Amino acid sequence: MVPRLAADGHGVHPLTLSGLAEKRGVPAGQQTHVQDIVDEVERQDLRDVVLVGHSYSGIPVGQAARRIGNRLARVVFVDASVPADGEPFVAEWPDGGAAMRTSLAANGGLWPVAAATHYQGHGLTDEQIARIVSNSTPHPGRTLTEPATLEQPLDDLPVTYIKCTLGDPEPGDDVTRLLTNEHWRLIEMDTGHWPMFSRPHELARILSQLLLDTPKT
Repeated sequence: MVPRLAADGHGVHPLTLSGLAEKRGVPAGQQTHVQDIVDEVERQDLRDVVLVGHSYSGIPVGQAARRIGNRLARVVFVDASVPADGEPFVAEWPDGGAAMRTSLAANGGLWPVAAATHYQGHGLTDEQIARIVSNSTPHPGRTLTEPATLEQPLDDLPVTYIKCTLGDPEPGDDVTRLLTNEHWRLIEMDTGHWPMFSRPHELARILSQLLLDTPKT
């Protein structure tokens, strides 16, 4: 996404969260990830910020959106989980996260890298799946089981939710409820959960247009 958005003239600041990729081994809980985002915004003195979170990262992004105050211009959730005060990432899982907690206990507190079969049925080529798997690192488990902290709900924030409909056409109940208010907008993409790989040009076009349409202060 970075070169495509930069080519359109946007300032792009990709952020690796603690405990992942080149930061592997750094102790991290969910609030560590929230602080990672807040610190980056403040360190670079960013204004008119559009925070973009995919999948799990919607959880810390949604909390950080509240904490950066008037620096925020918009939140974009890309097929992402959305935080609710007092609830962990695994709260919406069918078993309440029991299987995840068992897996974390068996893997030293880490969520292991998913096998290639996990990515099938999402509009990805074999090469794209291989790239994802080979570049993935285990995920720090406390970020998944610790509860979110929100002083206020996200209802009144300017939010765009991008739903990837392949295999899972409807947003979850929590997102559906939030989409009923005037500040939230839904965009659908006919692809799977990893659109930055399966439909990078389309996703970049959507994000670029959102950036252009977001009012500046």
